[in-house]
This record gives sequence, C-alpha cells and structure tokens, in this order.
Amino acid sequence: MQHIIRHFATITRHRHKVIQHCFKAGIPLRGLLHDLSKYSPAEFLRGCKYYQGNRSPNDREREVNGYSASWMHHKGRNKHHFEYWTDYDHDTGLVTAVKMPTKYLIEMFCDRVAASKIYSGDKYSPSNPIAFFLRAKGRRFINADTSEALEFLLNMLKEKGEDETFAYIRRIDKSKDYSFTDGKGFEVKR
Repeated sequence: MQHIIRHFATITRHRHKVIQHCFKAGIPLRGLLHDLSKYSPAEFLRGCKYYQGNRSPNDREREVNGYSASWMHHKGRNKHHFEYWTDYDHDTGLVTAVKMPTKYLIEMFCDRVAASKIYSGDKYSPSNPIAFFLRAKGRRFINADTSEALEFLLNMLKEKGEDETFAYIRRIDKSKDYSFTDGKGFEVKR
C-alpha cells in the first residue's frame, strides 16, 4: 500500500511541476495534458510494483524483465518523448528518427527539468538536466535537430538559469517548425 501512495505522490508532484514549467514556457495546454497516461492501469500498476523513489520505476522494470511494458505504453501515447517520433523512411524503408514539432520539444524540456527536480530533491541544480542528457548522448535514437535544440536549452538553463531560459522559450513561436544551426538558437521557419 505504501508504494501505491508514494508512486501516486511522485508522479503527481512531477506532473504539477511540469504544468508549472509549461505555463512559464507559454504552452499551458501541453502542461495540463502532460503524462495523463501515467494514471492508466497499464502504467500506474507497474509504477507501483517497481517504485523505488529515487529513479523511474521503468528502470527497475527493465532490470527485472529486460524491457519496460509501462515505458512502451507511455512513449507511444505521449508526444513529448523523442522516442514517439520515429517512422519508416519512405525511400529506405528503415525506421528513422523524426524531428519533433516545437511545442512537444518545449514540453520535453519542461519534463526533463521537472524530473531532475523531483528525483534530485534538495540536491537539484540547474546543471542536473544537461548532465543527465549528456550521459546518454550518442546512444539515443533521436533526430539530430531535436537533440541539438534540446541540448541548447538545457545548456542555457545551466548557464543562465530558469528565468532567462523560460523568457527565451516564451519568445519561440511554438506553432511553427524550427531550424537550429551552429548552437546560436532557434530560427523559426515561416
């Protein structure tokens, strides 16, 4: 019973932190819709079973089973995960990583910052999200533009803090596609 309460509290605290960040980023609807699938039986029950409190239950489920059914359910329903954005390339027939639309990229940023805060607790620092991101760089199946844009935002957070980073994000037109070159920032395509 204790795992049920703790898991519910953790995912709810995380979701509320993402909502706050999404409001700061100018995408309030994405925040309100964020991670609702975590409350579905397919994800919630596994989350309770594999709950540890200091990391995602999906990591423990992978250790036990060799895969995480909860994660596969989650990533297939939540567009703020880069893993959602894969498709078959028409020319090659191979699965390829697709560039994320801007609003989901920004939601992913908010999600990563919130997760770092929740799992790091009092040890959180603005350098945590980029450190976590860089640990797996090169092992992800992610579109290069998406990866570069996320890394830019996470570095901005580390170097300039939340206020300046969220002010920058609010100026991005989330309804338009972006290009990203030379680490200089977002250029919105018309």
